[in-house]
Amino acid sequence: MSNGARINGHLDGELVPTPDIYSASSTAEIKAALENLSQREKSITSKLDTLLASQKDLSRQLTRLDLARAQLGPQVIAIRSVSNGMLSSAASTADRISGAVKRLDQEQAAVKATLEVVEQVSELKSCVIGVHGSMGMTQDWETAAAYLSRASKIPDEVIDGAFAEETVPTAEIPDPPRVTLNQAAEGLCSLFLREFEKATKEGDGGRVTRFFKLFPLIGRTDVGLDAYGRYVCGGVAARARNNLNTTQKKEGMFYAMALTKLFEHVAQIVDGHEPLVTRHYGPGMMTKVVERLQVEADLQGGIILDTWTDDRQISRKMTDVKSYAFSFLVQSFLPSNKPSARSTSPVVRDSISGRPSEDEGVNMKEVDSILSEIALMLGRWALYARFIASKTGVVDEEEKQKVLSLPALVSNSNLQRKITEQLTEPFNVMSTFFFRRSVEKAFQMDEQPPDLTLNPHKPLGSNPPFITSAVDDVMYIVTQVLQRSLGTSQRSVVGSVVPSLSRVLNSDFYGMIQRKMRDESYPKAAIQGALPPESVIISFLVLINNLDVSTDYVRRIVNDSLGQRRSSQSDGMETKPSLQDLFPFGHDSVFVETQLKNLLNNFEAKTSELLNEAIEVMLKQVMRPRLRPVMIETFREIDYMPLENYRGAADADGDENDLVLQRFERGWQAFTLPIKRIATDRVYDKLLTSTINHLSKQLEKRIWSHYGRVNELGAIRLERDVTGIVNIAVKGGRYQLRDMFTRCSQMTLILNMDEEEWDELEKAKPAELEEMGIPWQLDADERKRTRSIITDQDNLQ
Repeated sequence: MSNGARINGHLDGELVPTPDIYSASSTAEIKAALENLSQREKSITSKLDTLLASQKDLSRQLTRLDLARAQLGPQVIAIRSVSNGMLSSAASTADRISGAVKRLDQEQAAVKATLEVVEQVSELKSCVIGVHGSMGMTQDWETAAAYLSRASKIPDEVIDGAFAEETVPTAEIPDPPRVTLNQAAEGLCSLFLREFEKATKEGDGGRVTRFFKLFPLIGRTDVGLDAYGRYVCGGVAARARNNLNTTQKKEGMFYAMALTKLFEHVAQIVDGHEPLVTRHYGPGMMTKVVERLQVEADLQGGIILDTWTDDRQISRKMTDVKSYAFSFLVQSFLPSNKPSARSTSPVVRDSISGRPSEDEGVNMKEVDSILSEIALMLGRWALYARFIASKTGVVDEEEKQKVLSLPALVSNSNLQRKITEQLTEPFNVMSTFFFRRSVEKAFQMDEQPPDLTLNPHKPLGSNPPFITSAVDDVMYIVTQVLQRSLGTSQRSVVGSVVPSLSRVLNSDFYGMIQRKMRDESYPKAAIQGALPPESVIISFLVLINNLDVSTDYVRRIVNDSLGQRRSSQSDGMETKPSLQDLFPFGHDSVFVETQLKNLLNNFEAKTSELLNEAIEVMLKQVMRPRLRPVMIETFREIDYMPLENYRGAADADGDENDLVLQRFERGWQAFTLPIKRIATDRVYDKLLTSTINHLSKQLEKRIWSHYGRVNELGAIRLERDVTGIVNIAVKGGRYQLRDMFTRCSQMTLILNMDEEEWDELEKAKPAELEEMGIPWQLDADERKRTRSIITDQDNLQ
């Protein structure tokens, strides 16, 4: 582009150069430049015309403005004359009046301040005289304290001012007012304290309250609260000693009840005396009394715990528990140890050898009793801590409510330390031992359900679910230990005991069942080609039931703990506390909920894995070997190439037509019903699902095996037989089991199509197949192969 070119417009979003007549090199370019100049001329002319048209309106508006200015001129002159003449004198007058008013206000303020000081000095003199008089002959202590309280409301600068020191003293009271008031307060404080302590010794509650209320009036709040704290602490100590030094036998829950009474007494004092302290000493002042009470509770509670520890010989029991060897469990997991659990039981072994049983080293009843006592004490401590927190909680300014947090006076107390060392730690250790020893003992005494048989014609000698005794025993202990741990309302307890429960369940309990399945009850035939012994199959099924039922037990136990519901009193059911009620501080309830869910999830993961492996063993060793001869017998000597006159026979209700179904039903029930009687519903459902899945594959192979041996009438019979077999197999099961036979059903459908239907299906495109409403599981090649089963038979005749 030349230097004369210019950018004038846009074309399709891009800048286009305007033709320049000076740079034109052809006639066409000259014409284009002239055309462009013509258009620009028209545009400029149009804009000029518009401006000229609007000039008339502008001229008219300017004329109106000139007229308005001429009219406003005289008014401006008149206003200026008024301002300079009339308003100037008024303004000066207003300024003088404003200054006078301001000076008057200042004088009034000074007079008012002077009068206020005079009144305060007068009040001070009245108080000084009143205090002196009340402390004289009348000895009216309440009045004297009231005068001192009135004097405390007078500002210090007035009391210590020269005017008061000059005016207030009299011949009888020559000292300055500050000295007089301080001496009176000190004297009254000593008097009140002496009378208060005297009343406490005499047990005169009325006089105790009388003098306790007077300390705040004389400005000695701390002295009053301190004296009151000593008073209530003395009562707490006396009652605690009385409860502990009783002559009754210190068994059962004696120490737990002594600790409970201590907490209840402190709580009663705090709850009953808080209104009195708040009314006379102010809001929040009860906290100081609570702090003093906590110190006493630390002392008395520590004495109870120390006595309990010595009396119950906790140190020795902890040593015994920690040194317990769990010989049965350890030996059970050794590869060389394959005898039954009953034969290796210490009870049996020790009775034969005469050696003292290792059970004598740790008395399980004593451990259980100690755990119950500790749980009760920890629960009472948690309840007490929650009560103290509710009385000393801080207020959230945004939500205007008390935030429940464990106060420092409790969390940092000596009693909290002793509870952690002497209650929480033994509880955690003993709970783990108690549960593991219970698991060991349950398997030592494990018993199979009696009189189980695979013969469907013989009655079963026990009631379902058919599980060994160890499952009920262990799950009962799980419930007991878990509920006892939650009842302590201690996060640290749950954080230790629940993972220990999970660890023992996933190692010892799970491991014992796994070992029994592998070493004692594995369903393996003694002779190749034969079925496993009936007793072994039953024992293996019972162990599978153990896994299923124990998982369901744990699920219900955990869900019950997580969903502890509140039921109304009207429905007659007990109200259970929720996790938030049991663990109210911070996010403790969320932590506990997570621990419980982890317990369930970890156990479910372990048992589900082993359960699936056990189901596969049953399929491989029992179900599939029993299904094979059933399928052979079902289709033995069955002809699907009948003569023409077979049509009438096929429609008749003769036994020959139902032969396949009768054989299959007889054989199917012969090996599934005995399993169904013993297995739990969930176990049988898994077995049935896997067995039917295998059956569907075998049935599909059976249909393929009739290649070239099916005519049109035989296809009708084959479809009826396949449908009947499916109905028998899924009878009583889930409806979704039918979906496993979809390929078989589609194969018989293709075999029974007439030529027009088959041609339409064969030529159909994928989109047209979808419109038919049949989700085909057979691809095009499989459909052709299926159709050839019947079409090739003519060539074989």
